[in-house]
Amino acid sequence: MSNSNNGATKEYDIYRDSLLRYLGYSNEVGEAFRPLIHRNFVNLSYGVAVSYVLADCYDKSSKVYEKTKDLKKTAIMTGDVFLWQMLASVIVPGFTINRITTLAIRFLRKKDLNKAIKKAIPTGLGLTSIPFIIKPIDHFIDYVMDNTYRKYF
Repeated sequence: MSNSNNGATKEYDIYRDSLLRYLGYSNEVGEAFRPLIHRNFVNLSYGVAVSYVLADCYDKSSKVYEKTKDLKKTAIMTGDVFLWQMLASVIVPGFTINRITTLAIRFLRKKDLNKAIKKAIPTGLGLTSIPFIIKPIDHFIDYVMDNTYRKYF
C-alpha cells in the first residue's frame, strides 16, 4: 500500500490526506516551543505523535488482516506504516524543527534583543516552517521506503 505516485489511483487516507496528519507533527510543535516551555511538555508532544503513528499502524494493519486473514501480509503492512510514519512524522521533521530552532537560538544569542524576543523568534520560525516541510519530507520518505523496505517486502 504505497502512497507514492506510481500512476495508480490513490485511495483517500485519513492519516495522510486530512488535517489529522498534523497530529503526527505534534512533536514538531513541541520542538518549536522548546525555548519557551519545560522539556516535559516537549516529551509529551512526542507521546502524542507516537500515538498517532500507532493509530495509523492499527488502522491499516487491521484492514489488511480483515481483507486477507494473512498474518505475514499484516506484519509487512505494520512494518511499512510504522517505519514510514516514524520517519515522516516523528524523526525527520523533529530533527528538522529542532535544528531550525537551535540555529535561530545560536544566531540570536549575541544579538542585543530582549530575552523574551530571543525565545519567541526561534519558536515562530519553527512553527511557521512546519507547513513547508510536510510534503517534501513525505515525498522523500516515500522515495526512501519505495527503494528500501518496499522493494524487499
